[in-house]
Amino acid sequence: MSLWTSLEPSSTTVDPGDTTTVRLRVRNTGDVVDAYRIDPVGELAPWTTVEPAELRLYPGTIGTVELRCTPPRTPDVTAGPHPYAVRITPTEHRGAATVAEGTINVTPFTEVRAELVPQVVSGWFRGKPQLAVDNLGNTPVTASLTGGDTGDQLSYDIEPGNVQIEPGRAAFVRTTLRPQQIIWLGAKQKQPYAVSVRRSGTEPIDVNGTFVQRGVLPGWLAVIVALLLAATIAFVTIWLSHRPQLQTAARELPQQAGKLKPEAPPPTKPAPTPEKTEKPDDSEKGGGDEKPGGGGGSGGGGGDEKPKEEKRTAATAVRELAARSEGRHICYRAFVQGKGWQDPVCDGAEAGTTGKGTPIKALNIATSGTGGVTGAGAYVVEGWRDGDKWQQADDAADMVIGSTEESDPVLQGHTLKVVDGSVCLDAHLQGGEWLEQTCTDAGNWKYGGSPMEQNIPLEAVRFTV
Repeated sequence: MSLWTSLEPSSTTVDPGDTTTVRLRVRNTGDVVDAYRIDPVGELAPWTTVEPAELRLYPGTIGTVELRCTPPRTPDVTAGPHPYAVRITPTEHRGAATVAEGTINVTPFTEVRAELVPQVVSGWFRGKPQLAVDNLGNTPVTASLTGGDTGDQLSYDIEPGNVQIEPGRAAFVRTTLRPQQIIWLGAKQKQPYAVSVRRSGTEPIDVNGTFVQRGVLPGWLAVIVALLLAATIAFVTIWLSHRPQLQTAARELPQQAGKLKPEAPPPTKPAPTPEKTEKPDDSEKGGGDEKPGGGGGSGGGGGDEKPKEEKRTAATAVRELAARSEGRHICYRAFVQGKGWQDPVCDGAEAGTTGKGTPIKALNIATSGTGGVTGAGAYVVEGWRDGDKWQQADDAADMVIGSTEESDPVLQGHTLKVVDGSVCLDAHLQGGEWLEQTCTDAGNWKYGGSPMEQNIPLEAVRFTV
């Protein structure tokens, strides 16, 4: 062993979003000048910086390094103690590397958001909105849910009535609204209401919505029925008051018996004998007329050509699939470099090519039963993702990420999210194998493709929802 280390302090506390500093002391216990590389390791390493990153020490001397850890104010770092470590590697004796360990205690914070989806619902007898409760803090949240309105004109059925949500997760609560009175005839009425998320020791979060109660029979239908009834009564009254008198205009022909005699028919002359006529010689007709249309000529050759049929898109495929199979579906197709758009595939099938060196330039994606899809293509430049503009589409509509232009680069990754629920991604990189499938949390984003420190084109994808 050619070095000695010490962490001061070995245990510290930090609030999310703030910075804590720990000093690492390193002593060269060897007999030669040596350089020591300092690297943070462990779960807090992404949020830890080292200054300086390397020490050069003479034998018997001590150097000091400052470690600054800034955990984010997000659910990525949960509340509580987190062990961290620093690896010290001597240049001259790499086998003598050592690890100094300590503990950072992250304080808890709570942040809860709630949203009604949709905010406005309508119906004759009930409405069924869904309440989404997101835990954006770093500690679990327990909450109870209640509903209410100003006029007590609605009843509420909330299931479940209590939720416990882990950090970074969301809970979806089914809510059923029922009006106290049914509107059989008349215009629709708006009923404001609120669903409250209540937690111990904090102010409740009220999420406001509107229930539009429609009349079973619309008002215009009642007006039409009343007009038709009034017209029928008026017609019957007029018919009974002014019944027409029917008379016949036929008259008998007076006859005088014995006075009328039938007239004798006029004498007929014998018919003249027809003269014998000769049949005209066909030879005098000049051989007869030729039949029309006898010459050559193609006359059009089979009609107009049919217009070229357009390729099916992902939206076309997902609509066809949704028509014959209920549930959530995702269809997609790939624009392969040098080959163009492929036919769409759905629900975990492979789009693109593997092992042929033909990367993907663009992806066409459409969903059904998820409330829509959002995404972007990614390109790895000098170890960082520099994505193109975000795209989005509703259910059964086409979303395209990437570019089909020849001058634009090929895709090296992609980021996807669906509005309702999760989506699972699987990517195949050029010269490699299928990556491990990853799935998003409900309503969150997920990146799939080339790692940040690499620059590898995307060859094929598989998606499921």
